[in-house]
Amino acid sequence: MEINIGIEEKARVEISKGLSRLLADSYTLYLKTHNFHWNVTGPMFQTLHTMFETHYTELATAVDEIAERIRSLGEYAPGSYHEFQKLTTIKESTSVPKAEEMIKELVEGHEAVIRTARSIYHVVGEVNDEATSDLLTQRIQLHEKTAWMLRSLIK
Repeated sequence: MEINIGIEEKARVEISKGLSRLLADSYTLYLKTHNFHWNVTGPMFQTLHTMFETHYTELATAVDEIAERIRSLGEYAPGSYHEFQKLTTIKESTSVPKAEEMIKELVEGHEAVIRTARSIYHVVGEVNDEATSDLLTQRIQLHEKTAWMLRSLIK
């Protein structure tokens, strides 16, 4: 059945591609955060272990919301490591870094998600896609606050 939500197909496809990049970045950050939650050690163990759990739990909800927005626009959401690897801007962690390096990598990850979210705004604004705009605004606010809190741990 044809989609008639007031956003032309070309714009829906372009927005969905941007959201797919956001989904890939968010899922990659989720995986990295969960990995660090499992493997953090040192004097800040309890603080970081608990904080990382809060972060990856929030990211798990976020990836679902992003994927469902893609589907609402009539496109299929990427859902494999292979697809995410091609779309993400976040570098995978292939070792278990020390706690401070984990924090730095997560700050970089949150900042990457912010940049990806911001990159979609131009087309979203052009077609008055308020639902996607709201999603992007919420994601940016959360990731900016999280990056600030993480940065505060190593200042």
